[in-house]
Amino acid sequence: MRFEAITWDRLATTLADHLTGADERPSPWLRAALDGAPAAGTGELAERLSHALRLRGRTVLVVAAEDFLRPASLRYEFGRQDPHSYYEGWFDTGALWREVFTPLEPGGSGRVLPDLWDPATDRATRSPYVPLPPGGVLLLHGPMLLRHWFPFDLTVHVRLSAAALERRTAPEARWTLPAFARYEQEAGPGEAADVVVRADDPRHPAWTGLRR
Repeated sequence: MRFEAITWDRLATTLADHLTGADERPSPWLRAALDGAPAAGTGELAERLSHALRLRGRTVLVVAAEDFLRPASLRYEFGRQDPHSYYEGWFDTGALWREVFTPLEPGGSGRVLPDLWDPATDRATRSPYVPLPPGGVLLLHGPMLLRHWFPFDLTVHVRLSAAALERRTAPEARWTLPAFARYEQEAGPGEAADVVVRADDPRHPAWTGLRR
């Protein structure tokens, strides 16, 4: 895999240009994944990309996968630091399909739930639905997104080497590292994504370019 240096701002500009290109798409909405471990900073990239898209006249909705957690009773069924549970059962993918992706299918309502669960209170957030007009863009960011067959128009994987991931993950969260190793092995996000960004040094990112 060959990488070339790029800045975060130029990356966001290039991705925004690609998303707003003239290609015909089956859905009136655009859906992009910014995939990566929490330490990879996908939320910051989502904000940069949303800004670039809004400058191009697009309505953007940024959704964090970590706002679609399952209740604590399910997440912690096998303990609070079980990597298998983190990989298999922490994120409510059913709710993401139902509340985020189904409304953006052809003929859908365009009404998206921006978040579902507050882990601090362990209760539903009860946020109102957000209408995304035709031509709008959904940016979903978070960990392990490329293993669920979500219908993305663009997938970006922000990659950290195993050493960088361990170094940049907070000590209290390092129990999740085996889940990310499993994700690399089973889902192969580096091969599956349309764009791979190497971010071992966040000051000097590099990317593969658009691979489709």
